[in-house]
Amino acid sequence: MIKSQRINQIKEYVFEHESVSLEELVAHFGVSKNTIRRDVRTLVDSGILNKVYGGVSVNHSTLVGFNERKDRNLTKKQKIGQLAAHFVEDGDVIFVDSGTTTLELLPYICERQVTIVTNNFDFIHGAKPYANLTIFSTGGMFERRTDSFVGFQSIELLSKYNINKAFLASTGISITNGVTNSSPLETDIKSTVVKKSSNVLLMVDDSKFDKYALTTYCALSDIDYLITNSEPGEEYRQYAGQHGIRIVTP
Repeated sequence: MIKSQRINQIKEYVFEHESVSLEELVAHFGVSKNTIRRDVRTLVDSGILNKVYGGVSVNHSTLVGFNERKDRNLTKKQKIGQLAAHFVEDGDVIFVDSGTTTLELLPYICERQVTIVTNNFDFIHGAKPYANLTIFSTGGMFERRTDSFVGFQSIELLSKYNINKAFLASTGISITNGVTNSSPLETDIKSTVVKKSSNVLLMVDDSKFDKYALTTYCALSDIDYLITNSEPGEEYRQYAGQHGIRIVTP
């Protein structure tokens, strides 16, 4: 494996685990500790990771940019998008949330007759060639860090729509803190959509479990479908059973 590939894989591994020791990285990647130290130094110097005692952790001081998040866990996101598409039917009025996971819904619904309300700039751009997809933008201020539209104008517009299915994303989920998000500017939009939608479908990969971000936009019990790439732990399965949440996995 060439150095640049290994550094990218180290970055993805740390982002998935939040914090790891140097020994764990040595064992996982099968290289010397000196090699890991050099690779980690590159990521620390770039501001992506923080150095902690005995290892490294994710640098949460700034919100990770959309383009960087887009490539993270891409295979998992594509599988989740394919699973979520099974719930989209001709004639639906759906909301597609901002985020990189919800973006992967587009390739699997692009041939259907659907009305889509969204604040996801990249989804709007990607949907442009498909005349069968009727797109309504929420409008508002363009937030460059998340490639989304935010603000009170978006919330006012959303409060008028009757949405039968909402496909939402999250920075992290937990039973205690609920469904959370890193951008406070998006939180009110997500909360409004949860209240307005007949069915709430949460699209998260398995790295988001037992994680939480700055703001909570709804309780985990507020969602109807939890769509993910692998079976969650027993605690989540029990919670889902108690609150009528359907877990959808490959």
